[in-house]
Amino acid sequence: MSTWRDERNQKARARLEKRLSALFPGCVLAHALRQPLIPPTQRRAVESYWRHRPLMADRLARALAARSGQPAGWQWRLGRDKENGLAASFRVPPAPYREAAFARGPGHCCVCGQSVYRLGWHCDLWDDGKPNRNATWHAACVVAWQFWTAPPDHLRMLKLRQQRRCATTGRRLLKTAEVDHRVPLFAVWSEHRTRPWPELLAFWGAPNLQVINKTAHLEKCADEAAERAKRRMLDADIRIEEEWAAPLADGNPIPISG
Repeated sequence: MSTWRDERNQKARARLEKRLSALFPGCVLAHALRQPLIPPTQRRAVESYWRHRPLMADRLARALAARSGQPAGWQWRLGRDKENGLAASFRVPPAPYREAAFARGPGHCCVCGQSVYRLGWHCDLWDDGKPNRNATWHAACVVAWQFWTAPPDHLRMLKLRQQRRCATTGRRLLKTAEVDHRVPLFAVWSEHRTRPWPELLAFWGAPNLQVINKTAHLEKCADEAAERAKRRMLDADIRIEEEWAAPLADGNPIPISG
């Protein structure tokens, strides 16, 4: 039987413990030592810890965002200029601290806006008051951002959270089950975009995610498409009525004849 893994883990553990800080989080160390392949550095141990806990990372990132609050003068906008940091689609979570006008610079997380400390940690365990000026992401916020932008990658964990039951029918989830946003993201953009930024993040996080069977998902998507079509027709009718009812230069309404 090959001893490669044992030899590799022995070297990795020795390297990790050699540089281990006395204030290194015990939960992260315990996690690292339980892995099939032990991470050889403290930073990799932190990254592995959060990568295995996307739901916890999601909660933490949203809590840190609530602590930072919405920057004064910010509003959710879309754009295609990469230099200003605006997202091109409403499917990407709003991130004011990624925008050039509101970025807090090195040492602050571009997702939540809070200070980043050693090893990408979110609080100052070392109590020296010195953010890591080489970092712009918390280790937890990296995982949270991946969770928000690619929830199907975490299908297995979301299934376990629901005890492998379809969120709409209550039946057992099949292999073809899919991740769905309870409130669709187009509705978030059209109906909720004026809400405070920290509250908006919940629409991409676990509170708005569910796993449903493919048939139920197709039915839900069809209902949403019909609703969008109905809204477009109503908006078009309203615009036509406004155009016909617009006053002329003399203040008289446009006459409408049969």
